[in-house]
Amino acid sequence: MDGRKIRESLTAACRGLALSFVTLVGSITLFVLTVVSIALIPLGVGVVTTPALVTAVRKHANYRRLLAATWSDVRIPVPYRPFPPDIRGGITGQVERCALLLKDPATWRDLQWLLIDMTIGSVVALLTFAVNLYALEGFVLAAGLWRVFRNDPYWYGFVPVDSQLTGLAAAALGLVLLALGMRYAADLLRLHFLLARPLLAPTHDQALALRIERLTESRHDAVDTSAAELRRIERDLHDGAQARLVAMGMDLGTVEALIERDPARAKELIGKARQSSAEALTELRDLVRGIHPPVLAERGLGDAVKALALRLPMPTEVSVELPGRAEAPVESAAYFAVSEALTNAVKHANADRIWVDLSYGEGMLRIAVTDDGVGGAMIGKGSGLSGLERRLGTFDGVLAVSSPAGGPTMVTMEIPCELS
Repeated sequence: MDGRKIRESLTAACRGLALSFVTLVGSITLFVLTVVSIALIPLGVGVVTTPALVTAVRKHANYRRLLAATWSDVRIPVPYRPFPPDIRGGITGQVERCALLLKDPATWRDLQWLLIDMTIGSVVALLTFAVNLYALEGFVLAAGLWRVFRNDPYWYGFVPVDSQLTGLAAAALGLVLLALGMRYAADLLRLHFLLARPLLAPTHDQALALRIERLTESRHDAVDTSAAELRRIERDLHDGAQARLVAMGMDLGTVEALIERDPARAKELIGKARQSSAEALTELRDLVRGIHPPVLAERGLGDAVKALALRLPMPTEVSVELPGRAEAPVESAAYFAVSEALTNAVKHANADRIWVDLSYGEGMLRIAVTDDGVGGAMIGKGSGLSGLERRLGTFDGVLAVSSPAGGPTMVTMEIPCELS
């Protein structure tokens, strides 16, 4: 077993110990308080306390979802129904919130999960640490602790320890247990999260309802985005190429009138018209590139992103590991998502270098844009990242941002698709 594997196993064991403490203290406390609060609803007290406690349970569950994803790569979707935007304040609003929370099936599934978490979940989490700790006991017995049990054998596993020979047998058993603990500590930690997933994840009906809701929202966003894009194209054509073409037509009309009376002036206007035509052509090419870059259609997403990186004012490294090409709409959405992420990094990150990684696996196109800037980026109302999230949502994609103060910033995007 190499050093990396040993470090991972020890880390998993320590994480299991921490989880066992959280499951016993946090889950038991929240379960008891929430059940008592729900029981007190007929007396009126529970109406006030239940929403706060159910919210605390959801935060507890969401933190476990986060740990599952970051520690064991176990993805557990969030099933909770959102509150309506017009919910009232005061006591009336408190009653409405309480009723909405109790009508949500996810609330009752969270309570079932707390029961599992405080029993089986805590045992599995503790095993990741206890197996390794128990293995060390065999070595301690062999080192001389067996003398304490000379007259009364101490059972270490199935070995009765009362002599140096049986102490060495305990050490051999401890070595086996240590090897098993090192080998399966990460698997036991993963099992803890897999036990939670059936109850913390949405049911089939809930998943369908949430998906329909997301698709409805993303459809509206797609329509709004398309309308905004059309307005942008119309504005760019009107203010740019169209204006230059009109000016060029007027210059040519003047040339026609002056070509015999003032050839020098006509020649000057012809040169001006030629310049206007070149500028109009450049603007049309830029406009077309903004709609669908030719390099994207001809050479694919990887080369298109590399071409995009070459135009940035700072060093940008692009790594591409794509075994094929996605459908044109997906490639276009991914290209403009990368473009927007790079634009944000250049404008706001105050970075010296940017890295872009494109890969594909498990039916997902994965893109990571990282910069060494000042950090502090977040998804919020009105931010560029919010628009980026809506753009990806049209294709059922997701966006995640890691940007602590002081940097670095990593914007990760995933789009489900198939490659040809």
